[in-house]
Amino acid sequence: MYELESRINGLEMTEKELEQRLKPLGFDMGGNWEYDHGYMDYKMDEDDDHGYQFLRIPFFATEGEVGSDKTKVVLGTPFLLSHRYEAGIAEEANPVFSALWNQFASPEEKDAYVEDQYVQEGKNLIREVEQALLV
Repeated sequence: MYELESRINGLEMTEKELEQRLKPLGFDMGGNWEYDHGYMDYKMDEDDDHGYQFLRIPFFATEGEVGSDKTKVVLGTPFLLSHRYEAGIAEEANPVFSALWNQFASPEEKDAYVEDQYVQEGKNLIREVEQALLV
């Protein structure tokens, strides 16, 4: 994990507004939430070493529950996340189910090293996020 300094840390808004402003930039909340918190994720890359890199913006419900249009949230410190998952699971699986195996593969490294190229890309993305949210 690599934390990124940003002026959005502590910013408050509705969950709906957060999603409306970040989806056009390529962010998605998907199933990555609980009733009291969640994450807006931007998938930066999926590499050949069976891993992926995300820019993740955490948020926490201050009024209501995540998943409701009227929920108010406060943003946390954005960070880069690099996951490397186990090699070989998809290759050993039945081809019909290989996508499912990949999806649920256990991380080989949950908090893998974030390469410099992704750090720079993350910093650039955060500047775009700041422009979208700090209007």
